[in-house]
Amino acid sequence: MNHRTFKVLAAAGTLMVLAAAGCTNTTEQPTSTVTAANIFNDPNAYQQLLARVYAGLAISGQQGPSGNADIQGIDEGFSQYLRLYWECEELPTDEAVIGWGDIGLPEMNTMTWTSSSRMVVAMYYRIELQATMANEFLRQTTDAALASRNVSAPLKAQIQTWRAEARFLRALSYYHGLDLFGNIPLVTENDPIGGAPPKQAKAADIYAFLVSELTAIRTQLPVGNTSANYGRATQAAADMLLAELYLNDSVYTGSTAWASAAASATNVIGAGYSMPANYATNFMADNKSSPEIIFLVESNGTYTQTWGGTTFIVHAACGGSMSASTYGIDYCWGGTRLKPEAYNNFSAGDNRAFAFDTVGQSVQVTNISDFTKGVANPKFSNKTSGGASGSNPTFVDTNFPVWRLAEAYLIRAEADVRLGGAANLTQALADVNLVRERAYGGAAGDITGAQLTLPFILAERGRELLWEAHRRTDLVRFGQFAGPQATYTWSWEGGVAAGQKQPAYYNLYPLPATELVANPNLKQNPGY
Repeated sequence: MNHRTFKVLAAAGTLMVLAAAGCTNTTEQPTSTVTAANIFNDPNAYQQLLARVYAGLAISGQQGPSGNADIQGIDEGFSQYLRLYWECEELPTDEAVIGWGDIGLPEMNTMTWTSSSRMVVAMYYRIELQATMANEFLRQTTDAALASRNVSAPLKAQIQTWRAEARFLRALSYYHGLDLFGNIPLVTENDPIGGAPPKQAKAADIYAFLVSELTAIRTQLPVGNTSANYGRATQAAADMLLAELYLNDSVYTGSTAWASAAASATNVIGAGYSMPANYATNFMADNKSSPEIIFLVESNGTYTQTWGGTTFIVHAACGGSMSASTYGIDYCWGGTRLKPEAYNNFSAGDNRAFAFDTVGQSVQVTNISDFTKGVANPKFSNKTSGGASGSNPTFVDTNFPVWRLAEAYLIRAEADVRLGGAANLTQALADVNLVRERAYGGAAGDITGAQLTLPFILAERGRELLWEAHRRTDLVRFGQFAGPQATYTWSWEGGVAAGQKQPAYYNLYPLPATELVANPNLKQNPGY
């Protein structure tokens, strides 16, 4: 949604859900300052409510940057959706470590969490809250509800598109829930508010629901990469989410859908996006102009002020001898660094390592709490491509690219390699080399067919998508995250500096202990 919508949202609030059908722990339910009594007297309320669903990915409460949090039981800055998701996807892997000892973070660094770990619990409730808000939008925009309010025909037509966007946003969060937690409650607008605690759905059923939803709404979503659709869910975003689901089908259901993953990725590739020559522009304060970003979490120093999101990502990656002004911010938080395995994954000439800062930094992370232990990675910056600083040195303007075109090429390549066959392998090699030619500024980084293996693709995804909240999911899909089949170990895995593999049950996060107490229908993930 555009900045003006966020400004309206910040001033007026919009309708928050009256009861969280998916969350049964009252300490974690959303707070509300607006009721449904008269909000829909204003026809703009529908757009504002949808904006609140979008904003749930970007902000942390009813006023920014703090003071009226959406969920309780955790510091508001730590509770923001993207910040939590980034931590869940990056910190337990071979890519990132964070130096702070705040409650819930140390066990994320070392892959030793429990069902009471603060970040794990908060991520679960963020996902459920997003789904609940989307459900409420859908309840308030049924044909019957609109008829009872005498909504005009043009607005009714617009609302149908907005309903598809709300269903997409719900699908996105349920995808995160499926991927992180496995069997979770699947609550829709058809479930009554305030009824019995929701039942637990099987991962395969959630997967089938998401594929069905995205297939149904795809053509109802806006088309193309245009300024009018900036920040919105488009048909390409639906294709990208379908591609992610199909790519991970073997994890969620035990079956495979490689051909469907390749087909959905092909739809994205043909949707009019392009890769700018300068890789770094995707991560700058003016990346809203990038022709590569398919879907994003918006950040703006005025309208989406939060201590999470890219404000967290930019500030936390700056520390040691680094100058905050170099990155367009007011001060460095000194938190996140690369693990040595990620740093060593890059070869000379690979421009995707453009941000690595080794001055005063060791490669090995011998001490997690010391920022100088580990190479700094300020990949995201509050500087524009022209060298200017963002509008606010405290709260950054840099959007977070949930999906980029380069990943669509890598998804198709991986699916084609898994499928095998001469034609598929030829296409896969072309896709990988296309991505690498941007990284190397030419053909110097091209690989041969003999080098195109699944381990190479896993490593290449680590290079292209470093710091973009994909790594845990990738490692799980390749069988390398946890369990006896995993042959790859990284620093601080399992709580020791040299790393040690964890049992297979760590491939999923545990359901919150508080939720298990509140909802007798739930069973904990095995092993916890």
